[in-house]
Amino acid sequence: MRTITLTNGAKLALDGDLLAVLESLYFEVTAKRELERTFEDMVREIQHVIDQMTDDERRQYLSESLFLNVVSYENERLGAYMKKLTKK
Repeated sequence: MRTITLTNGAKLALDGDLLAVLESLYFEVTAKRELERTFEDMVREIQHVIDQMTDDERRQYLSESLFLNVVSYENERLGAYMKKLTKK
């Protein structure tokens, strides 16, 4: 398992776990700054993480990210449909 660093020096293990990456980004960029961060701050941190990944790691994390987003999208659509059904 390879380890990279965030811009503040925090270590991030690249073990294929997308949620661990998301949790680290949230904790290090958002929570530690007590929500005092900008959109650009998060974009810069994500770009810093991506820049340290190999092409294979990028492919793996992109695949997992797309899967997670499709599932989230499906759940939102289903939730909206169920809400519409219950209003009738």
